[in-house]
Formats: sequence, structure tokens, C-alpha cells
Amino acid sequence: MPTDSLLGGTASTPHLILWDVDHTLVRIGGGTSQTIYARAFEDITGRPLGPLADMAGRTDQAILAETLRLNGIEMPEALFGDFYAALAAAADQIADHMREVGTVLPGAREAIAMCAAQNHVQSAVTGNIRPIAMAKLAALNLDDVLDFTVGGYGDDGSDRAELVHRARMRASEKYGQDFAAGRTVVVGDTPHDVRGALDAGAVAVAVASGGSTAEELRHAGADIVLADLKDFTSRCGEVLGW
Repeated sequence: MPTDSLLGGTASTPHLILWDVDHTLVRIGGGTSQTIYARAFEDITGRPLGPLADMAGRTDQAILAETLRLNGIEMPEALFGDFYAALAAAADQIADHMREVGTVLPGAREAIAMCAAQNHVQSAVTGNIRPIAMAKLAALNLDDVLDFTVGGYGDDGSDRAELVHRARMRASEKYGQDFAAGRTVVVGDTPHDVRGALDAGAVAVAVASGGSTAEELRHAGADIVLADLKDFTSRCGEVLGW
């Protein structure tokens, strides 16, 4: 488990808290992601979506590139801009559906509120592109205190560490703070999240609220492993200087 020296901060030092979205803060079922991709694909190509790439733990950039290739589209990168806009529009169109089928995971709302009370900078680091991340969290009223302008998103790259680097750079530029190394905390539910955090020199807090077990998350190297976010305040408060 990390210590204050690992985090490199004091009680008055703000940290950058980067939340994964799916299966960390919220669970949105009902085939939501598949629906978003299917709508966007038909909007851009004029035909129904065929095979959809495996989505688990991947960024939208990686998912989109493979999905387009699986559907016979050469040089998919040339269409990324159009598809990102179409994905964002599709997410906006099904906001009511996300609200109906979505669930805020235990402790998520309280963990965000505690970080806000301590004046930590909070954003998302997620495989979703920014508009989809915002739509999911807005549908469940979890978006109020997160600064989405400084996060790391699925169109920033296919490497999770790159998303963390992008978020840290944006936050440092906006807030005039050095969020290097242990002053950046990534909270996620998969080994991909853990490795992305560690490869970027951030503190990795893993939550066994998705498809990965606590043992798998420990094996990936997480600094702190939680059963759910109800334990976030008690387990992470000391190292975050609360």
C-alpha cells in the first residue's frame, strides 16, 4: 500500500483524481455501448453494423479501428473524426435509456463528494471518448464536480498510460499545479487501468466492481485494492492526506 511519501503530498496538497467510468463509477447495461456503435456506424456508412470488436478494457480508438476493419472499411483512421462525432450524437440520443438502465455503483457518489470536499481536482480517464463519458455520468447525476476538460479519453490513443499522461498535462496547464508521479491517482476496475496508471507513474487504486477479481488486480500491481468504493475514504484517505 502506498504511503504519503509515495503520493508525494500533504494534507493541503491537491491531487489529481482520475476516475474510470464503466464498472468503476457506474454500470450501464441494456446493450448501451453496442447501440451507440450501431447507430453511429449506420449514420456514417448507411448500412447496418456487422461484427463489433471486443470492447473490454479498450479505448474507443482501438475499438473503432478494429470494428471498421471487421466491417471491410480500409484505412479506418481517415474516418475517425466523423465516427467520433456520430458516436457522441448517438450517446446523446439515448440519454434517457442510459438513465433507465444505469446504476451508480456503491460508494461512488460518496467518494466523489469526499474528494470534492478536500478540493482535489477530479476528472475521468476512460476508454470512452469525452462526450460518451460525460453523457453516461450526466445521466446518473455524477458529473457536477468532475472537470472533463482535463481528463484522458478514448480518442487520445489506444494506450491507457497515454490517457493518464494527457490528463496530467491538461490538468497541470489549467490549474498551474504539478500533478507528476504520485500526485495523480487513477481509480479503475481492470488490470488495464492498473497498468496504465503504473506505466504513467501514477498511484493505482483498483476496485473489484467489474469483471476482474481482487487477486487479479493485486497481481497487476495495484497500490490499493478495494472491494468497492464504499471503502475508498477509509482506505485512501490517509495516503491522500485527508
